[in-house]
Amino acid sequence: MGINITGKTGLLAVLGTPIQHSLSPAMHNLALQTLGLDYTYLAFDIKEEEVGQALEGLKLFGFRGCNLTMPLKKKALEYCDHLSESARISGAVNTIINDHGVLTGDTTDGTGVLWAMRANGHEMLGKKVTIMGAGGASVSIVTQGALDGAKEITVFNRKGESFSMMEQVAEELNQITSCNVKVLTLEDEERLRREIKESQFLINGTSLGMAPHEDTCILPDSSYFHKDLVVADVVYNPRETKFMKFAKEAGAVAYNGLDMLLYQGAKSFELWMGVPMPVELVKEKVFDPERKK
Repeated sequence: MGINITGKTGLLAVLGTPIQHSLSPAMHNLALQTLGLDYTYLAFDIKEEEVGQALEGLKLFGFRGCNLTMPLKKKALEYCDHLSESARISGAVNTIINDHGVLTGDTTDGTGVLWAMRANGHEMLGKKVTIMGAGGASVSIVTQGALDGAKEITVFNRKGESFSMMEQVAEELNQITSCNVKVLTLEDEERLRREIKESQFLINGTSLGMAPHEDTCILPDSSYFHKDLVVADVVYNPRETKFMKFAKEAGAVAYNGLDMLLYQGAKSFELWMGVPMPVELVKEKVFDPERKK
């Protein structure tokens, strides 16, 4: 199916650096063509100090919106006129919607995890979740999980700036949702084991295990896992991380970040276009071949 560019073709993009590896153009262009929407989706290598100029350019050229990858997600907040509740709380945006020069920032990273789990038959509503790490991905997952009805979320991280920021996020979520959000130190091994043992979901929100550092893992061995866990890793290169291998050794089911990437993209698409992405087709044509690599 070819792309037919006309004088009326609308524009979408992903901004970040490096960007050459991104699956977003293939995913979104397939969805746009399949639904007969006269838009095309491009990728631009943009550094953090260039994000303001880039977003002004997007407004000037009438882009419908864009996705943002690291390291732009926090910096882009400064240039948004409005923020969704999840973006405001998490302090990051990965999706911007442009309505005639008015930019609204949103984050779909957390939604991507929840939708991916749901698509695989696992519902976080009313469940206990343990999340490893307090970086940007974890903040988005914690925020969306609490807003969408998780019963309890425990975050483990080493003390530092990210830990303190997550404590602030947890404090607000505890005030505005019924979810009990706790932030604990990773060094407390006894508490870590107990929280995981009591959880139904365990998520690695760190980059540990990502190529070329496949031998690294936030947890040292499979004894931390149990067979009733649903385990997810935001990393998708390699397709099976050490975190996932430990989970499977303990008899748990485990998922990599590919489905999360698919569903966060699906949410972004819906925000721009107002219609659902044809997820099953995109999964078959774009993501299933990636799983085999």
